[in-house]
Amino acid sequence: MPALASHRKERSRTTTSPAVGLTTAAIAGVTLLSTQSAGAAPTEPKPSIEEVQKKVDDLYRQAGTATEKYNKAKESTDAKRAEVDELLDDAATRTEKLNESRRVLGNYAATQYRTGAVTPTAALLFADSPQAYFDQTQLMDRMTDRQRTVIDDYETQRAADAKQRAAATEKLESLTLSQKALRTSKQEVQAKLAEARALLSKLTAEEKARLAALERQKQDEARLKAEAQAKAEAEARAKEAAAEAARQQQEAAQSQDTSTGTGTDTGTSTGTGTSTGTTDSTYAAKADKVLAFARAQIGKPYVWGASGPSSYDCSGLTQAAWKAAGVDLPRTTWDQVNVGTRVATKDLLPGDLVFFYDDISHVGIYIGDGMMIHAPKPGTNVREESIYYMPIYGSVRPA
Repeated sequence: MPALASHRKERSRTTTSPAVGLTTAAIAGVTLLSTQSAGAAPTEPKPSIEEVQKKVDDLYRQAGTATEKYNKAKESTDAKRAEVDELLDDAATRTEKLNESRRVLGNYAATQYRTGAVTPTAALLFADSPQAYFDQTQLMDRMTDRQRTVIDDYETQRAADAKQRAAATEKLESLTLSQKALRTSKQEVQAKLAEARALLSKLTAEEKARLAALERQKQDEARLKAEAQAKAEAEARAKEAAAEAARQQQEAAQSQDTSTGTGTDTGTSTGTGTSTGTTDSTYAAKADKVLAFARAQIGKPYVWGASGPSSYDCSGLTQAAWKAAGVDLPRTTWDQVNVGTRVATKDLLPGDLVFFYDDISHVGIYIGDGMMIHAPKPGTNVREESIYYMPIYGSVRPA
């Protein structure tokens, strides 16, 4: 009998193609990489040299502002410390006097304790004579008045001592606040300078060379502006000299053609002119001393908070230079700008102080021809430079 055909359907075998497996793996890999890339923080673009220069300049300027805060806090701290020391010395003196009064009162109390309380009748009975009794009574009255005076003095001294100690305590609290401000300003300066150094340390040698080139370009542009001012100043001096020569010629001609009375009036007028010249020459004499001192400091390093003699910050240099001419200036740029007479840039004379930036955080000493001597910033030395190297805030004539 023929075999019956099987009606069970044969199970089909599915075979995965190698190509399909590779494609699936590739897709999974791309997906994984895409996920990782999306999760990673985007890389910030490296700043340009121009951006680095601007950032570093801003940090140095901010450090300059913080330096002036430090100088002001230090000046305040030093003044308060001197006041506290004086108050404490005075309090110590008062305490010594107070202790002496206590000793005197203690002696009176001990004497009364030893003698005890004696009634007038008993005193009269035990007295050698009535006259001796009256003499002793009068003496005791005087002693009582003296004791009363000592007690009054003691109370007065004790009140004054308490008041003095309260004042010293208040000054000590104020000193503590000034010291805190001093520490804060110091930390702010150090933080700004550290940030600037970190930026510069990331530059390659080529980038540092480009940064130096940009600095030279900035200095050259400032020098050209200074040269233009120098030319304008020279022209102004020439015009002034010509006008003075013409005036003298006119006076000479008038002296020959006028009467004696008119000549006397002319002489009086000339005397007034001489007075103005004397004032100018007095300032010029002081300015010569200022400039001589400032030039002698050229090459010394800028150090924030320093006022000489081996290093300076900007306001420390101007203060020391004018002190050499016998003029005491405050310590900070913010106080120095309020000393003397304000002058326009076109009217600057050697010795004048030129201030920079809107926050008045830098100052230099004008030497003429659009140039100044100043202590620029950390990492540099005292040097001559164009006043147009930085934005000018204003200028003053200190004396």
